[in-house]
Amino acid sequence: MDFLPREQIINALQEPLQSYISKYGIDDIGIFEEEGQDNQYYMGYTVKKSGKTYHIHSPYTKNDNGGLAPVKNEWTVETDEPQKDDRRGFNDLDQAFREI
Repeated sequence: MDFLPREQIINALQEPLQSYISKYGIDDIGIFEEEGQDNQYYMGYTVKKSGKTYHIHSPYTKNDNGGLAPVKNEWTVETDEPQKDDRRGFNDLDQAFREI
């Protein structure tokens, strides 16, 4: 498993931000990161669209040096609406962005 520095992943996520705004009609977008249990870590985007906030993220494993490695190429869409379930299993970001 190849572990990358967190900063390298953030830079890769930031690169296409402007194109996502115009392509998907997003109001605002930023980097999302959340530490999970044990060595789990989640990275992706916080997206605002049509007055709603979404977190679109993918799972990573974190090593003792703080490096991150993708667990699988799958994206999850979470909404801030408590009555809505997370939507999982998107194979790429395009699918996830079209879902919102």
